Amino acid sequence: MSIRDKILDYMNEESYKPLSINELMKAFNIQKSEKQQIEKILRDLEKDGKIVKNSKGLYGLPHHMGMVAGKIQGNEKGFGFLIREDGENDIFISSSNMNGAMDGDKVFVKLIGEGQEGKRQEGEVIRILKRAVTRVIGRFEHNNSYGFVVPDDRKMYYDVFIPRDAFNGAKHGYKVVAEITRYPEPRRNPEGRIVKVLGDENDIDTEIMAIIMMYDIEVEFPERVIKQAEAIEDNIKDEDIAGRLDLRDEKIVTIDGEDAKDFDDAVSIKRLDNGNYLLGVHIADVSHYVKEKSAIDKEARKRGTSIYIPGRVIPMLPFKLSNGLCSLKPGEVRLTLSCIMEIDNKGNVVKYDIKESVIKSKERMTYTQVYKILEEEDKDLMTRYDYLVDDFKLMKELALILNRKRLKRGSIEFEIPETQVILDENGCPVDIKKRERNIAHRIIEEFMLVCNETIAEHVFWLRFPFIYRIHENPDIEKLMDFNRFIRNFGLGLKGLASGEIHPRALQELLNKVKDTPEELVISTLLLRSLKQARYSNEHAPHFALAVNYYTHFTSPIRRYPDLEVHRIIKDIINGRMDEKRVRFYEKVLEKIAKVSSEMERVAQSVERDCDDLEKAVYMKDKIGMTFDGVISGVTNFGFFVELQNTVEGLVTLSSLKDDYYHYMDDQHILVGEHTRRIFKIGDKVKVTVSAVNVPRRQIDFVLEDQ
Repeated sequence: MSIRDKILDYMNEESYKPLSINELMKAFNIQKSEKQQIEKILRDLEKDGKIVKNSKGLYGLPHHMGMVAGKIQGNEKGFGFLIREDGENDIFISSSNMNGAMDGDKVFVKLIGEGQEGKRQEGEVIRILKRAVTRVIGRFEHNNSYGFVVPDDRKMYYDVFIPRDAFNGAKHGYKVVAEITRYPEPRRNPEGRIVKVLGDENDIDTEIMAIIMMYDIEVEFPERVIKQAEAIEDNIKDEDIAGRLDLRDEKIVTIDGEDAKDFDDAVSIKRLDNGNYLLGVHIADVSHYVKEKSAIDKEARKRGTSIYIPGRVIPMLPFKLSNGLCSLKPGEVRLTLSCIMEIDNKGNVVKYDIKESVIKSKERMTYTQVYKILEEEDKDLMTRYDYLVDDFKLMKELALILNRKRLKRGSIEFEIPETQVILDENGCPVDIKKRERNIAHRIIEEFMLVCNETIAEHVFWLRFPFIYRIHENPDIEKLMDFNRFIRNFGLGLKGLASGEIHPRALQELLNKVKDTPEELVISTLLLRSLKQARYSNEHAPHFALAVNYYTHFTSPIRRYPDLEVHRIIKDIINGRMDEKRVRFYEKVLEKIAKVSSEMERVAQSVERDCDDLEKAVYMKDKIGMTFDGVISGVTNFGFFVELQNTVEGLVTLSSLKDDYYHYMDDQHILVGEHTRRIFKIGDKVKVTVSAVNVPRRQIDFVLEDQ
């Protein structure tokens, strides 16, 4: 056991009382010559929030000294919450007790008084262990002698003071990046200097770049990564193909959206003599080009995922790979990893084979084309792709079988529409609409799901290290809160009283509300009540899919876990998974899973914020126009309304002139004091756009019927 662990164990003893460094050294018989080493260990433990040093220079565990370690979650009004490291309930911190702490900072908090029943425990920031924010992106405002950066991040309470000599050419109203040179103190704002000028805040590209930089995303690849990618040969050699399953003559196609640029999955299908289906899922063999520990690999691992925003993509891999050598373009020979499954008429995978392969995709199909062939029997398309029409019909047949099997076992299907932003040639939004989903989407979705399940179960039973895609069981308290809410609609969840719930019960609820005004809201709130799926090196079932084994194997161009899964699969099928490789994977997979999960959340936030920005820009010239919408959320400051095109805006309480409204927290409704008029989730309303704040990505509505 290390001296670090011995110190922690010693401090955990009930009889322990805070000691000085000299007293600790005496307790462990440590010589004076080793004092510097012990000082460093204690500093590191304190930095990690494991121990605390009080004003008398005595060391102890935080909870023994009335303190709690955690991270600050800030609020634009100046107060914050401590998200505790021990997982206990959050602690409220008033603005007067923040003591210069900012969103994301790691801190020690001293508890104030006793947490009263029904009230949140309060605390005061005593010490800031680690600063999270080193730079701020926002709007620069100045007079002749000084300036301020008003942060875009609403959780950043302080404006950053900029001295005259630190303007660095920034103009009033420009978006800038400011580096913090002095952190806030009581009654004193942080101070900084402008390190980058992004441009005029009225320019949409500037706003998008500001969002990207706020999340610390690197758009450009480092020079060493670009050079390494450019050095990869364009031609596939005979030795690259040697030993691979040759599928170049098979009828293999890609099916993607019209705007897709990288094609990492292709499919094929046959009817076997025994009546079963032979489904082939062929995935780009990215690991053939991206070597372990190479510059490209290290950058891809850091990025974790590609980020898709309207009109552009921030790729995980350099363009030469993502849109070139690894993209399964029609008529081009490509190296792949294939999972070929024999599936019976009940959707069971009765046999499968996983092979390194080589393909030549016959066609680049779009979802719309396949839909028109299958559902509209478009004569021109059926003539053009006559040799594939029967294959598409077979794909539909199998996809529906797989879907029925999945729903029967209790898999949940959320029908929450995605936003599609239509841009003009200048990159400005000209239309916002719901992204259409059709049978072609379902075909690819079901094929990828069954492939991922097959791969995950295959490796699980071999007992090798692996990256699983897991979705833990929901928190019952959150579901009980959700259940109380849906009682307002005369609905309820089955089986909740037992303390456990099967995903089938949630799907039954979604079936009940399908095509009702409250469908979107209930689906959205239910989704928020569930835990987020994540990557893990430890096996666990996937709750929402109601499946025991699941992974991500099908998108190695845009997701790093898929790339690592490919490496594991190839080590297994090529007999390279020896003790050395097992130890290597056991060492690295936990961190890969953690970073990939974190970067997935970051990518989702960037994509959501960029969508919201495009919506605000689109609605800016709609001020004064009236639209039909549905109340999507009710709060103590108003209610949110979602339009048919997925744009959401706020009707503030102050804009409701016909009455004074009270918020009923337990029912999520607003009730008029005199009229008894009620506003609740799912109500259809007519609203007029009253204001749009593009930098804040905020849209305000006023209610028409008052």
